[in-house]
Amino acid sequence: MKLANRVLGNKLFTVLMKATFYGHFVAGEDQIKIIPTLERLRSFDALPQYQVDKTFADRRYKVNSARTYFYLNEATCERNMEVFIKCLEAVAGATFGTGITAIKLTALGRPQLLLQLSEVISRARQYFEELVGGDGNVLNYHKTINDLEKYYVSLGIDNKEVKNFLKNVTSDKEGILHLFPWTGIVNDEFQLSDTFRVPDPKTGQMRRLISQIPPKEEEMFRNMIRRLNTIVKTAEELDVRIMVDAEQTYFQPAISRITLEMMRKYNKDKAIVFNTYQCYLREAFREVTTDLEQAKRQNFYFGAKLVRGAYMEQERARAEALGYPDPINPNFDATTESYHKTLTECLRRIKILKDCGEDAKKIGIMVASHNEDTVRYAIQKMKEIGISPEDKVICFGQLLGMCDYITFPLGQSGYSAYKYIPYGPVQEVLPYLSRRAQENKGVLKKIQKEKRLLLAEIFRRMRTGQLFYKPKGNYVPI
Repeated sequence: MKLANRVLGNKLFTVLMKATFYGHFVAGEDQIKIIPTLERLRSFDALPQYQVDKTFADRRYKVNSARTYFYLNEATCERNMEVFIKCLEAVAGATFGTGITAIKLTALGRPQLLLQLSEVISRARQYFEELVGGDGNVLNYHKTINDLEKYYVSLGIDNKEVKNFLKNVTSDKEGILHLFPWTGIVNDEFQLSDTFRVPDPKTGQMRRLISQIPPKEEEMFRNMIRRLNTIVKTAEELDVRIMVDAEQTYFQPAISRITLEMMRKYNKDKAIVFNTYQCYLREAFREVTTDLEQAKRQNFYFGAKLVRGAYMEQERARAEALGYPDPINPNFDATTESYHKTLTECLRRIKILKDCGEDAKKIGIMVASHNEDTVRYAIQKMKEIGISPEDKVICFGQLLGMCDYITFPLGQSGYSAYKYIPYGPVQEVLPYLSRRAQENKGVLKKIQKEKRLLLAEIFRRMRTGQLFYKPKGNYVPI
């Protein structure tokens, strides 16, 4: 593409791209020009881990398939927020309340703040595991605040600071939910370094799980949350849903925690905010079940997109370089098993809601996969469990220009089917197109079926004189 651009010049290169590669994978240059594509598609379809390391400072390293944002300054983050809001407005006008906009949290603030918050979450988990002598999330143990109080007293710890700590522990009748008042994340009075303090079992003194954060960085964190709040409020007003993308594992605990707090704040009557779970991670099943349990116990609507994952090579290289366990499943089959197990658990919980006469839409799942077997598995499980497309709790998603032979039959069979629609000027979406080129080189080696179908359609169009034919259907979004 770079060579063609130099040889042809910008103008001719742009014309060529629009007629070929760009035209296949990108919907248009701006939110106005994508409307015909949206309408046409709609007519058819339904610890060391958390340390900064210079080697991996460029987060594009060994990452081909995912968009990466780099923090320049607060003004850039403000502009990114405005771009996301324009995306919401573009979707709102063309999708009748069924649209979704994908956003990346690292575009809205300094990523190092997410790194620090992720480290706090990891340390908090370790702290609780040491207290109970097991592993896993605090929710799993059904320990009460009284249990914690007795534990500290048995160690001879019974001071005012510990009592204040216990007052702020979040719990319900089933036990402790969180050691910290996470609700503060989405509110202005939240101070990172002051909040994340726990009683030291050896000294009885309160100790920080995060180093003192300078006021300027506290302000940056507050700005990040303000931007996210602005985006989600706009989505709520425009009746569009927000899907927060998953990112690298060293950011993900913080991203998931912030997203869950946004769910708790905004998903009171329906699922507006969705989180993304990468099933190639060894911890994927446990993370999803923990978050489902939080949604159930704190009574908010849970939305999730299930994907395989986008950072495998980088994650493995970083884990080896920094000396922590590889977070990725050992092979493709293990990832498929993880995906299917996680999806089955979500479907099982939806079935329980239906059987109890509760709103089944309290759990909404997008099966975002280009894998035909995974899509077939999801449909089969839906049938076995008794979940129909009309329940509007499961939808499917693929990228524009990829696996149409999966997306369109799904929509025409009554399932909710989505296309991920990128847009922007040719020169600005070249990085996206290069990722699709690399991704499809591998995909098309494996998917003989799609190549065969595309070739058959080309011959059909040549025979019937419909070389530039653009089909249109009468699908109604569900």
